[in-house]
Amino acid sequence: MFRKAKGFWILLFVMSIIPIFNVHALSATTVTDQADLKEALANKDITTITLGGDIETTEKINITRPVTIDGNGHTMKYVGTFDESGSTDNTKWAGIYLLQVYKTNATIRNIKLTGGNAGLLVNGSTVKLEGEIDVSGNGFGGIELSQGANVDEQVHIVLDDNTNIVNTTETANTPTLWVPDDSDNAIVEINGEILTITSGDELSLQEFNVLIADPENPNTSDSIIVSLIISLIGLVILGYMSKKELFQS
Repeated sequence: MFRKAKGFWILLFVMSIIPIFNVHALSATTVTDQADLKEALANKDITTITLGGDIETTEKINITRPVTIDGNGHTMKYVGTFDESGSTDNTKWAGIYLLQVYKTNATIRNIKLTGGNAGLLVNGSTVKLEGEIDVSGNGFGGIELSQGANVDEQVHIVLDDNTNIVNTTETANTPTLWVPDDSDNAIVEINGEILTITSGDELSLQEFNVLIADPENPNTSDSIIVSLIISLIGLVILGYMSKKELFQS
């Protein structure tokens, strides 16, 4: 009788821990194409999705739940169309972002997002950006911080000393980061320091780097431009003094 009872309790214990092992088995997955990525995002048991290689997408990928997207140094590239004519010109606006994080929390790390109208839309969400985030090659810019229709949550991005945003195709009309006029101010947190990007601001990569490097700066793009002008004046004076010393020597 004792042996039967002991066997029963051992069996009950084993059955109770099986779900735990299953949850851990499902907590992370590696994806290699668009279908895998969408399937993983639809599975709420998966908390970390790692790219196993470069991925091409024909649609915007929506993130609507807490998850980590680990690009693992790979690229997500949009290869779909932008209008009914089938145009592949990403300077035709169609609201195509490689990733849209919508009303949730997420972490995105070590990834290149390219080929869309923009690389990343943080829509009423808190997103932590880790490692290198490359948003080169998009038709309207890199990262949009906005709320959009029926979204009240303020946008919040979190960075640390290891975050490196890259944009090699930036122009005056395609900023690296911006907040639309119809959205509330966005929050940027860098090592616990809270900064604000005001509604309507469009920041180049250089302006953004100045902002996060100097948290004491007033939080408007105008003040950033003033800081850049002061820096340029300093460089001109330094160059003049060096040239003067050269002629005197």
